[in-house]
Amino acid sequence: MKIICVGMNYALHVEELRNERPSAPVLFEKPDSALLRNNDPFYIPDFTKNCHYETELVVRIDKLGKSINRKFAHRYYSSVALGIDFTARDLQEDLRAKGLPWLIAKGFDYSAAMSEFVPLSELGGNVQNLDFTLDVNGERRQTGHTCNMLFSVDEIIEYASQFFTFRTGDYIFTGTPAGVGAVHSGDRLTAKLGERTMLDFLVK
Repeated sequence: MKIICVGMNYALHVEELRNERPSAPVLFEKPDSALLRNNDPFYIPDFTKNCHYETELVVRIDKLGKSINRKFAHRYYSSVALGIDFTARDLQEDLRAKGLPWLIAKGFDYSAAMSEFVPLSELGGNVQNLDFTLDVNGERRQTGHTCNMLFSVDEIIEYASQFFTFRTGDYIFTGTPAGVGAVHSGDRLTAKLGERTMLDFLVK
């Protein structure tokens, strides 16, 4: 099982991090040990002093696929979830400044919180017409709509499948909108897909 993640997929998030707008999907991977399920609490690792939340739509791959044409990509998924890509921002910034890979800043244990999956058919059927939010301690921090992705889900699948084979049960974290920020011990994170609460857990 792979966890493929897309960086910088919303224009306002690119701007808030002062990055250059990408010309193709920016991909990175988290190991399966990064998964955090069942609304279990997230424990801030000792190795970071600036751990950020990044709320994202997650797509689950339904079948084996390689070199998938965009017009057929919708056949490879049928349900979605919400996830939070936790990022050790201080480690990431230091490593990027040195031109080094930043796997440890993104792929550490339990850095990928994920909700249960919901069939797209229950959400209108269009993966590019979904809104989602994140509240921290009851205060709205992130608001996203999948129509604002720089690269659609189908474009991501087409692009990524050139390089590696998708297998049943793989996950794609599709990128976060603007509003990312640090988490602190005692915070409560609540993420909604439309009006449906998908994640609700504590930071410790």
